[in-house]
Amino acid sequence: MALDAEIVKTLEGVTTATITTVLLKLGLRNTWIRGTKPLAEGQPRIVGPAFTLRFIPAREDLATTASWSAPNSTRAAIEAMPEGCVAVADAFGVTDAGVWGDILCERMVKRNIKAMVTDGVMRDGAGVKASGLPVWSQGQAASPSVASMTFIGWEEPIGCGGVAIFPGDIIVADQDGAVAIPASFLDKVLELAPEQERLEGWVVEQVRAGHPLPGLYPANEENMARYRAYRAEQEAKEGQNG
Repeated sequence: MALDAEIVKTLEGVTTATITTVLLKLGLRNTWIRGTKPLAEGQPRIVGPAFTLRFIPAREDLATTASWSAPNSTRAAIEAMPEGCVAVADAFGVTDAGVWGDILCERMVKRNIKAMVTDGVMRDGAGVKASGLPVWSQGQAASPSVASMTFIGWEEPIGCGGVAIFPGDIIVADQDGAVAIPASFLDKVLELAPEQERLEGWVVEQVRAGHPLPGLYPANEENMARYRAYRAEQEAKEGQNG
């Protein structure tokens, strides 16, 4: 399930904004997970395969503190997570009870889990931040999950922030939020996203130099020719320095 280091390195160099643009060009409009914001300032861009977690509305006989010790529990799910994954919790947008808190996050750090992404909220905000686990969520709440949710299981298709996510889909999260790349689209994103990032970087430089946007963004044939000449020049310099 772990991603190749080169794949991770490539996607770490691409913004979620660029990825959503590339996926849109590939026909996928609904990939940005709504309601997920960085819990702490300065969180790095993270990349990893999704390990899915599913909650449903609380039912009194199931959503109890005793359920935390059950074989099918959030605690057991953490032990099933492979190193390098991103835990993605479907909390169906609940914001009055935390998916989980600092102790569980500390365990995830020990198990080398990359991050947590949820359309819900977290408990123990200060402790979660202190754990060092990067988290994307809707914020914080004091109440435990069982106040409003029942944990159902892991590694099944979920809907998080209005996006369908399957186990193994690739999650990229940065300061703009989190995006899900369907596993079957990964190769195309790896092919197209770095070039899209380079092109947009060049466009920004042109705008700063005073060029008008019509014909520049999106680039017409004339400007694409200018861009290709620029890239050829850059590659030649890189070849000389290499």
